[in-house]
Amino acid sequence: MSIDQFTFSPIPPEAEAIRAEVRVFLAEALADYPPTRRAESWMGFDAQFSQRLGARGWIGMALPKRYGGAEASPFARYVVIEELLAAGAPVSAHWFADRQSGPQILHYGTDAQKAFHLPAICRGEQFFCIGMSEPNSGSDLASIKTSARRVGDKWVVNGQKVWTTNAHRSHYMIALVRTGIDSKRNEGLSQFIIDLSLPGITIRPIRDLTGATHFNEVFFDNLTLDADALIGLEGQGWAQVTAELAFERSGPERFLSSIALMHTLIEAVGAEPDAFQARELGRLTARLVTLRQMSLAVTAQLAAGRNPAWEASVVKELGTTFEQELPELAQMLLDASPTTRGGSEHARVLAYLTQEAPSFSLRGGTREILRGIIARGLGMR
Repeated sequence: MSIDQFTFSPIPPEAEAIRAEVRVFLAEALADYPPTRRAESWMGFDAQFSQRLGARGWIGMALPKRYGGAEASPFARYVVIEELLAAGAPVSAHWFADRQSGPQILHYGTDAQKAFHLPAICRGEQFFCIGMSEPNSGSDLASIKTSARRVGDKWVVNGQKVWTTNAHRSHYMIALVRTGIDSKRNEGLSQFIIDLSLPGITIRPIRDLTGATHFNEVFFDNLTLDADALIGLEGQGWAQVTAELAFERSGPERFLSSIALMHTLIEAVGAEPDAFQARELGRLTARLVTLRQMSLAVTAQLAAGRNPAWEASVVKELGTTFEQELPELAQMLLDASPTTRGGSEHARVLAYLTQEAPSFSLRGGTREILRGIIARGLGMR
C-alpha cells in the first residue's frame, strides 16, 4: 500500500445536487442558533432536530428502502453530513446510529434485528452508543476484559465500558465483549446489541472541562441478554469492529469539529487581515481542503466495498491535529482571550473548543494507536 491511494475523488453530480436543499433547511432550522451552540455540533444533543432530519430522509440514507432508507450512495450521505457539521447542527442524538450502528446491523444483523432497529434509526427515534473502550484498555481494543458467558440459552455480561458517548441518553449500545473462555487479544470477541433499559446496567456520566457530560462509565453486573442480542457471529467481533472503525475514523467530523471557531475567527479578523493573518488563514484553509479530499478518497473506497482501515486512520490523525491546533493558532492571530462568560462570541467559542480539543485525539482511537495502524498499512512494521 502507499499514500497514492488518496486519489482525487469528486462528488458525483447526483450527490452534490442534495446540498442546496440541505442548506435551505439548515438556514431555517438553525436561524436562531448562536455560534456557541454551533460549536457543539456533533456533541450537541437535540432529539427533535434528529427527528426532523429523519422525516427528511437524511438519517440512514444508505440503508435499503424497505427499512426506511434511501439506498443513497456514501457520497450523498457525505454531502448531508458535511453541511450539517459546517453549519454547526446538533447531530449527536442520532450520530452513532446513523454512522455506525445502522450499517453494522444491516451487514451483520439477523432479519429480526434489521426489521426492529433500522426503521426506527431512519426515523431518528432510536439512539445508539458504542461500547468499545474500557479502563486500562483505552484504544487497545484487543485487551478488553468485559465478558459474556453462556448460561443456558442466555448470555450473562460482566464488566465495564468507559468514555461511552451519550450512553445516558441512548436506547441501545453495540458492545464488544469477550465470549471466548481464556481467549487472548483479538480472539474470542463478539458484539452484542444491548438494551440499556435492562436491569444490571449502571450508567455514570463523566463531566468534562466544559461542564458537559457527554462521556459515561457503563457497568454490567450480571446483565442477562437473550441469545438474539448477539450481532454477527460469535468470535468474529474483532473483524466486525475493525470494519466499523473505518466509518468512525474517516468522515468530515474528523476535521470539522472546530469549524465554528474558523468561522468566528475569520469574521473577527475582518475583510482586511494583516500579512501574517492572511498567510495563516490561507494555510488553515489549504489544510482543510486537503483533509476534505483525503476524506472523500476514503468515502470512494467505502463506496467500492473496500475496508480502508489504515487510510481512515490517516484522515483521523491529520484531522485531529488540525482540530487541536486551531484554538492555539486562533489566539496567535487575534488578541482575544478565551472566556466562558461575557466577551465576544468568538471568545466564547474559543474557550469552549480550547477545553474540548484535548478529547479530539482520544475519541475514535488515540494517535499512538492510529500511527501503529498507519505504519502497518504502509509496510513499515
